Amino acid sequence: MPTRAVATSAVAGMTMVTIGSMTANALSYLLQLPASRMLGVEGYGEFASLLAAQLVLAVSALALQSVVAREVVHGRSRESLRALGYRCAAVVAMLAVLLAPVVAFALDTTVLAATSALVVAPLLVLLAAEQGLLQGSGQFGRLSVVLASAGIGKVVPAVLALLLGAGPGVTLAASALGTGIVAVAARLLDRRVTDSASDGSAGSVGVRFGVGTVLRASQVQLALIALSSVDLMLARVQLSSEAAGLYALGAVATKAAFWLPQAVGVVLYPRMANPAHSAKALRSAMAVVGGIGVVLVLGSVLAASLIPVVIGDDYSAVQSYIWIFALQGACLALLQSVLLWAIAGERTRLALLAWFGLAVEVVLLVFLASTLAQFVVVAASVAAATTVVVSVAALSRNNWLSRGN
Repeated sequence: MPTRAVATSAVAGMTMVTIGSMTANALSYLLQLPASRMLGVEGYGEFASLLAAQLVLAVSALALQSVVAREVVHGRSRESLRALGYRCAAVVAMLAVLLAPVVAFALDTTVLAATSALVVAPLLVLLAAEQGLLQGSGQFGRLSVVLASAGIGKVVPAVLALLLGAGPGVTLAASALGTGIVAVAARLLDRRVTDSASDGSAGSVGVRFGVGTVLRASQVQLALIALSSVDLMLARVQLSSEAAGLYALGAVATKAAFWLPQAVGVVLYPRMANPAHSAKALRSAMAVVGGIGVVLVLGSVLAASLIPVVIGDDYSAVQSYIWIFALQGACLALLQSVLLWAIAGERTRLALLAWFGLAVEVVLLVFLASTLAQFVVVAASVAAATTVVVSVAALSRNNWLSRGN
């Protein structure tokens, strides 16, 4: 395919996925507004920490989507990939049940609230399998619809529960119900898609494949998600209830800067999985995501002044730190692009550097940080340093591979 045609296709794909993902992300951020107002500062701190715990367990969904998309590119059949999704969902469901009491104790909440937060994880795994099938086959229009629907299903029931006076546990349970409905709908949507592009005849024979494959990808995604969530969870334990609630609001800027460039990796990932285009796809992803990050950090400086007006004066103390939260998210978004490249080429050992960064962050937060400002400075500094180290390692290997070809 000519270079111009490839570029046009990529731009069109990014546009469609951006519409879907931004719809989902915008709804998620809008959820923070009624949650922060109706739950109060302390209740919102509990709600945000449970969402962070939910995200950590749901990391297998992100990994599964990446593995499924990669295997579609390599010619694996849709039914074998969907069967893998069912097996992974069963494993995650068992983990959710076992971990709920542990999470409840660690976050000082009820077992019901913890269970409500974690039960969505296996549903997200099922949904991720369908998204991976669409992503790997380049059906970005359908993927956009599924992404937007996932945001609606997750957020609308939760907002209705909040309006009815529900607490964090019931609100998260309503969100899980909506996610389950979307997962079923996505499966029905895929029935219209033929399996002609993935008959398992191209590159699938003799290649190791199964839950272990997802686990290897999961540890990469887990390192990334832990880096984006550990500060929020530790803030719940280390800081006062009021400071933890303020930190939770600031972390919304981190999540926004982290997730908004998601479409770039989604669209370029199939090219990352193709050895002939992998090197160029990585450089393109880093350039685009880095540019978006600069814009978001600068924009957060201006948006911070709106916090007292939109959220309320109770959260004004976090206003001056919003740009640091956004910087943390922008660095993590760039790190995500590099780690996606690692998963696409099964270079998962690269994640060891991210795990080391996580260990450093935990030590610094537990033993040195004791205020909101110290927490966010440590989190942003570790995110930036880890991103630089991992990016240099990836680009060095990328250049070596390019010369080898």
